[in-house]
Amino acid sequence: MRRLVAAAVLLAVAVPTGLGVARASFLASEQSVSIGAHDATVRPNFTSAAVLEAGPLLPQLRLPLDDTPLGIGARIELGGSEARSLDEVITNDAVIASQPEGEIAAVTEAIGQMARQAVLRGVGVALLVSAALVVAWRAVGADRRAALARSWRRPSRGQGAAGAGVLATVLAGGVLVAVSSPAIPDQDVSWIPVTDVFTTLPDDPILDRLELSDGAATRSGRSLIEGALRTYRESNAFYDRLVETAEDVEVRTPEEGQTTALVVTDRHSNVAMDPVARQLAENAEAELLIDLGDDTSNGASWEQFSINSLAREFEGFDVVAVAGNHDQGPIIPDLMQRRGFELLAGEPKDVAGIRFLGASDPRSSGLTQGYTGDESDNIAAIRDQDAELTRTACDDGDVAVVAVHSSAQARQLRESGCVDLVLSGHLHRQVGPDVTITDDGEATVSLTTGTTGGAVYAFALGTGLRREAQMTLVTFEDGRPVGLQIIDVQPGGTISVQEYVTLADLIEAAVAGDPELDPDVPLPPEPEPEPEPTG
Repeated sequence: MRRLVAAAVLLAVAVPTGLGVARASFLASEQSVSIGAHDATVRPNFTSAAVLEAGPLLPQLRLPLDDTPLGIGARIELGGSEARSLDEVITNDAVIASQPEGEIAAVTEAIGQMARQAVLRGVGVALLVSAALVVAWRAVGADRRAALARSWRRPSRGQGAAGAGVLATVLAGGVLVAVSSPAIPDQDVSWIPVTDVFTTLPDDPILDRLELSDGAATRSGRSLIEGALRTYRESNAFYDRLVETAEDVEVRTPEEGQTTALVVTDRHSNVAMDPVARQLAENAEAELLIDLGDDTSNGASWEQFSINSLAREFEGFDVVAVAGNHDQGPIIPDLMQRRGFELLAGEPKDVAGIRFLGASDPRSSGLTQGYTGDESDNIAAIRDQDAELTRTACDDGDVAVVAVHSSAQARQLRESGCVDLVLSGHLHRQVGPDVTITDDGEATVSLTTGTTGGAVYAFALGTGLRREAQMTLVTFEDGRPVGLQIIDVQPGGTISVQEYVTLADLIEAAVAGDPELDPDVPLPPEPEPEPEPTG
């Protein structure tokens, strides 16, 4: 009986204290994330709403959240952006908002991390309090506890008051801590539905629930808001139609014993194409995604939304990836790995039963310029990487696919005959499939896939495609590539599928002397990408 009473006392003190500490710690938490075109700070609360603060020139936005655990919400403060003007920032954000799943996942993950950390702190404090009570109990000793118990049974008025005061203080303290630090309300802010301000908006599941803060920023920023809403609607309309079109596209599906991979490259931040790519992957019953890089324009921290989107859209897929010359710096490659991508780095990797080799582009390019750094150093880096990949592939002897951003990274490699297939991007247009046959009769097929993002230059985010977009389906059997099928998406919204070709047929045609695949004709030098604007 005494043990039960002791346990009940411990629980009565430790549980409220732990809960209070966890709650207070959670509400005091904040985490930096990348949202849209911004670095941002997320602060959790219990308001059952997400509030977005975009600075003094724009109104606050609030989106009520349904069925969140414990009414969890968040206040998101947008920080700096590398966009060159306010109009550009708003346009980019509006397009990203039309494909919000990746950003929602990033915020949800951040809040989840803060919640887990807060719970751990609460548990730690609860255990510490419990341990302290146990130590104090034993330190008092049985005789002293008995004496105290006798005095409490026959207390003087002062002793009774003191004992009751101690107990009340302990219990009240736990309760107060448990309910302290309430959710911070939106002080002095009145909210109005966005549809009341902009009455011509069409029905939309997000816009129908979105609210604006009522104030000077809403009135003065009306034209900016209207522009953002127009961009949001146009992007939604175009890419929603494109997804519907993709649903009816017929592509080859794997036969028994085969698997299919979807190849994307040069997305250049066009997250709106990700649902289209996912739909085409589902049509092909693909299980693997191969990302050949240039997912961003400059590798900046605010461009993490591009990787978040790809990871969210292809959740459940194995993903093999390399970074491109525009994904410069460590931010994008590191995020790829955190999102579960198998980032190739010069060593063979087995993914989904297929042996891959590849590496990220060693060169760097800015948003509005060509390669940074000394030209001779870039050439040397590409040649050294090609030579190292060639040695690795030939020593390994079992590499099936080489994935690189630029075909210049694998010129020597594809002429070695040590791999079956070389996949690349970078040029924003299709080159190949070509066949290279060595003097020993070993054959390698190479293919450069065009830009999946429909990019003309280094930035493709917008309300529609800027040029033809492209993806490739690769069929595998027993861990080796056996066939290719290329999918073209036109800026007007039509989708066409090129004929499925087997690697065996391509090689046979080359051996037979097909003029387009004649192995005796040396490969032309890789054409340079189109010049990028300087301003």
